[in-house]
Amino acid sequence: MPDNLKDAREKLARANRIIANEGVIDAFGHVSLRHPTDPGRYLMCYSRSPELVQAEDILEFTLDSAPVKPEQRRLYSERVIHGAIYQARPEVNAVCHHHAASLLPFCVSGVVPKPMYHLGATLGDAVPFWDARDDFGDTNLIVRTPEESESLARALGPNWIVLMRRHGVTVAGRTLEELVFRTIYTARNAAVQIQAHVLGNVSPLTEGETGLAGPYNLQPGPVARAFEYWNVRLDKAEGNWRPAVKRAPAAARKSVAKSKSVSKKKTERRERGR
Repeated sequence: MPDNLKDAREKLARANRIIANEGVIDAFGHVSLRHPTDPGRYLMCYSRSPELVQAEDILEFTLDSAPVKPEQRRLYSERVIHGAIYQARPEVNAVCHHHAASLLPFCVSGVVPKPMYHLGATLGDAVPFWDARDDFGDTNLIVRTPEESESLARALGPNWIVLMRRHGVTVAGRTLEELVFRTIYTARNAAVQIQAHVLGNVSPLTEGETGLAGPYNLQPGPVARAFEYWNVRLDKAEGNWRPAVKRAPAAARKSVAKSKSVSKKKTERRERGR
């Protein structure tokens, strides 16, 4: 029987490193995954930069964001973001919080990100904003309390990404693969939007185009293609990639072997004739 929890830990660790390797997440930020067999728990690393996360670093948490087992290592202060979203959205199975440089200008200005090209349609129909000042006044901007995380989850609502004013971004997905895809391409879409405004005459996707392109690009085929690419890039970055060596078909191998055998016998006959 496959070890679902072991596989989930490995996938989550690689997801952390992929998002970091693609330049979306840096020393700060975190990625989580709902437990593969217990929807009342989720998996997340202890407080460590995502680029460094390994499978053995992944811990289990309740949806109240308490560690299932006693843990001496420091935990992410903002893990409550993940627990609150999992409680509010049963269909969400993966969450990422990050501070991508391409999206921070939107968080500061209040300008709404729009889908600029087909892969950017993973933004979804709407991108809400959440401002901690509205409910809590001046804070240190770190989402640490149940009340703050529940307020953020309400702002996300049925959407897939929420911008946190003067702070960062939180992204959700039905699967870990969908989450990684959306996290990477919404950050790239934001960069395109800023660059397009420099040129002027910006023409974002229509609501209809967004509704068609988003689900299309989140199909298994496009997601698998992207993941193969990102995994190879990660392996190259970590020095673990080796190009696959394709073996010739069996018939071809037999033909080559037979040719070598005939050549060897001819050589032996010439040697005996000298």
